Amino acid sequence: MRTALFLLAGFLLLGAAAIIGRLFSATFPEAMRIATSAFVAIWLAIAIGNLWVGVAKAGYTVTDELPIFLLIFGVPAVAAGLLTWRWL
Repeated sequence: MRTALFLLAGFLLLGAAAIIGRLFSATFPEAMRIATSAFVAIWLAIAIGNLWVGVAKAGYTVTDELPIFLLIFGVPAVAAGLLTWRWL
């Protein structure tokens, strides 16, 4: 359930970044790329934080948490890349 909530949060954050990028793209052509880059950086920090909590607090090993990290970070990041590629 926690993984699904993190994925939902990732897609909500991606939506917010896409809306901001789209709003500023009329006056600033690189806005969508900057919004996507900012999303990926912020989402990477959040995913690493979740990995750290899983290892340090929950007692899982890094090898146990790594597939979850890749899922939590990778799916929204790939969606961000596809979304940016489609709009540009």
